[in-house]
Amino acid sequence: MLNKLKKLDWGIFIILVFLMIVSVVVIHSATDATKYAGSDKKQLIFYGMGFFVAIAATLFDYRIVLKGWHVLYGIGVTLLILVYFFGAIINGARGWFRIGELSFQPAELVKIILIIGIAYIMGRRQGDRLTFSQDLLPIFAFSFLPFMLVMIQPDLGNAIIYLVIVLGMLWIGNVKYTHVLIGLSIVIAGLVLFVTVFNMFNQEIYDYLYEHEKEHWHERINTFLNPSEASADAKHQSENAQIAIGSGGLGGDGYLKGDMKNGGFIPYAYSDSIFVVIGEEFGFQGSAVLLLLYFLLIYRMIVIAFQCYDLRASFIIIGIVSMYVFQVFQNIGMMIGIMPITGITLPFVSYGGTSLLLNMLSIGLIFSIKAHQEKYELAD
Repeated sequence: MLNKLKKLDWGIFIILVFLMIVSVVVIHSATDATKYAGSDKKQLIFYGMGFFVAIAATLFDYRIVLKGWHVLYGIGVTLLILVYFFGAIINGARGWFRIGELSFQPAELVKIILIIGIAYIMGRRQGDRLTFSQDLLPIFAFSFLPFMLVMIQPDLGNAIIYLVIVLGMLWIGNVKYTHVLIGLSIVIAGLVLFVTVFNMFNQEIYDYLYEHEKEHWHERINTFLNPSEASADAKHQSENAQIAIGSGGLGGDGYLKGDMKNGGFIPYAYSDSIFVVIGEEFGFQGSAVLLLLYFLLIYRMIVIAFQCYDLRASFIIIGIVSMYVFQVFQNIGMMIGIMPITGITLPFVSYGGTSLLLNMLSIGLIFSIKAHQEKYELAD
């Protein structure tokens, strides 16, 4: 046990401590004198639990998890089905199990399960080129079911993250160039078709979604594609977020002095929109420090991936890296107006028990990989 703990990546551990400090401090500012006051203390408790989860995962051999990916996949899909029928509705999506004041979002757990399953499938080739029938088709089939189950909740943010995980892992999985070109062509054609159809039947799409109480989907997409035509209510969060970040300037307005946040102009300032608080109160300098912490975190993960003897372990790390890079880019991007508004949180900083604990579990998986690296050949 002690030998495994000695192999803990203390660089990542220290970065997480700094992110914890940033998270607790900013959440306190975002919830000060509001009905969410005290969320910073809850976040600190979640972090304590998260560090325990990460260290416990370090002692558990990740190779056992790889071999049992079928079981994990079955559990994940079952939870997604159950939450659709018995889950609680939060922010328009039925994606949470509620037990008293505690909530659990299965879609977050399925991210890790997808990464593990795809890593196992890709690892069977031991670095050789992936084939369409034996590798790509199973990966797409494996990913499609949870993607659709999350889409119908509806949880567009996590559904997009599933796609990013698949594409990120395939990108370094030695895919044939012809398959890459075909895939890119399909994606580009699909995006062009979607934008064309959306603009052509804009009102009809809104009316349909309105009837099914999902009009916020239309508002978020329309605000991004057609900002000049979007309603004032639809542009409210995006415009105010940009004003708040811009007002922070180089050094920020000062801690606990954010006017846009304190005035209630930024919804979910403690969660989805927490970067706005950082930009407004700490300015460009504070935002740059946060991005530097993320860069160092990703850098350490990639270093560990290069040091792995087990190719599947490298694939797992790249899947986690893809997930974090996109979440950071999407969350910050939607606050500065270059990405559409979604419910994607800022990893390790936004308030949330489920997301933080599962993010720490992902880190624990990386710790386990580093602690169990030996020269061996993993049997199928």
